Amino acid sequence: MAAQKGGAPGRKVIADNRKARFNYEIEEVLEAGIELKGTEVKSLRQGKSNVAESYAAEYDGEMWIYNLYIPEYTQGNRFNHEPRRPRKLLLHKRQINKLAGAVQKEGKTIVPLKVYFNEQGRAKLEVALARGKKVHDKRETEKKRDWNREKQRLLKNQG
Repeated sequence: MAAQKGGAPGRKVIADNRKARFNYEIEEVLEAGIELKGTEVKSLRQGKSNVAESYAAEYDGEMWIYNLYIPEYTQGNRFNHEPRRPRKLLLHKRQINKLAGAVQKEGKTIVPLKVYFNEQGRAKLEVALARGKKVHDKRETEKKRDWNREKQRLLKNQG
């Protein structure tokens, strides 16, 4: 099987939070399972989801993702799910404590990056421990990106 849109072979990316890498300085990335209902899985398999406005937070010793948009399944009936309901993240207790401690003590943020299906066909969420960038940091990132793009153009034209 050829590499999918997500980079790793066998990984089918459903939703990608591209703005997160621009707005945040990503420090550590973790893979978490998501507790889903049946119609949510079917809707994700159709490839329609949005992770851009979502965020993760610790509540009562568990990690939850809020505002993750998974549209209602079109063939679903009265048992359909609510599109933006809070969903529990499946992480080890040690990982939850580490993330919650970093948020409380160091003022970091837990940012969801991607929703994808792994090689076994299970829905996973890639979350990152991140620090918010200042405006001047964002400008610097944009300058580097523009320079790299221009450098590639110059090298392509010469060679």
